[in-house]
Amino acid sequence: MDEHKLLAERFEANRARLRSVAYRMLGSLSEADDAVQETWLRLSRADTRNVENLSGWLTTVVARVCLDVLRARKARPEAPVAAHVPDPVVSREDSGTPEQQALFADAVGLALIVVLETLEPAERLAFVLHDMFAVPFNEIGAIVGRTPTAVRQLASRGRRRVQGAAPAPDVDLGRQREVVNAFLAASRRGDLEALVAVLDPAVVLRGDRGPAAPPEASRMVRGADEVVNGVLAGARTAGDKRIDRPVLVNGTAGVVVFVDGQPYSVLGFTVIQGKITEINVLADPERLRQLDLASFNA
Repeated sequence: MDEHKLLAERFEANRARLRSVAYRMLGSLSEADDAVQETWLRLSRADTRNVENLSGWLTTVVARVCLDVLRARKARPEAPVAAHVPDPVVSREDSGTPEQQALFADAVGLALIVVLETLEPAERLAFVLHDMFAVPFNEIGAIVGRTPTAVRQLASRGRRRVQGAAPAPDVDLGRQREVVNAFLAASRRGDLEALVAVLDPAVVLRGDRGPAAPPEASRMVRGADEVVNGVLAGARTAGDKRIDRPVLVNGTAGVVVFVDGQPYSVLGFTVIQGKITEINVLADPERLRQLDLASFNA
C-alpha cells in the first residue's frame, strides 16, 4: 500500500472524531465539514513521518482551523440573527450513522451548543477540547498561545457558564418522548392548560427563521405564558396540513414538522425532571434544505 493511501485511511479512521470536535466548536454542520476537509488538505501537504500521535496531531489542526473560523465570525460586521439556533443533528430514533452517533455521544444537545456560542473563541476551544475530548492544557495552550495555567482558567470559566445555563437533560429517552408528545398533542388541540402543564415556568423558546425573514420573525421568548402564545400562533399558521415526525435531535427527543409535504421546522427539546425547559426551533428554509430532511417524512 502506498504512503498516501495509508495516510488517507488513517485520516478516515479519525474523521468522526474530527467532525465531532468541529461541530462542538462551530455549531454548524457545513462549517464542521469544511474544517475537516481543510484538516485533510493540511495533512496531505505535511511531513508526518515524525508524528507519533496522528490522532492528537489531527485534533490540534482541526482545532486551529475552527479557532480561525470563530475569530473571523467575531470580526464580521453583519448583525447576527436575533435568535440563532445551531445546526441540529437529526436522526431516526431507531438508527444512526457512526458519524451521527459520535456527534451526540456525549449528549451534546442544542441547548449546550447555544451556550457554547456565547463563549469567547479561546474559552470555547479550551472547554471543548479539555472537558469533552480530554486534551491536556499544555497542548491547548500551544494552539491559543496561552500558558497551561491560563488555559485552565479559560476552561473553568467556560465550564461555569455551561453548568449554569445548560443543565443536563433527563436521560430517559422514553420519558422525554412522552413529554414531547404531550406537548405536540396539546399544541394541535390548542389546549392552553395542557401546554402549561408540560412546560417549566421559566421555559425558553428560540425561533430562528433565518436572515432572509423579517428581523421580528426570529426571536427568543421566556416564560410559559409567552411560549404558549407563540406555540399556539405557530400551530394556527401551520394549520391542518402539519405533520409531526418524531426524530432524535442531537440525541434527545425532537420533531421535524412538515407542511404540504415540505420540511417546515426542526424542534429540539430539553426535558428536565419531566418538564420542557427549552425549545429550539430552526425554521430557516435555506438551512433546512441543507439538512436533507425529506427521508424523515415516510
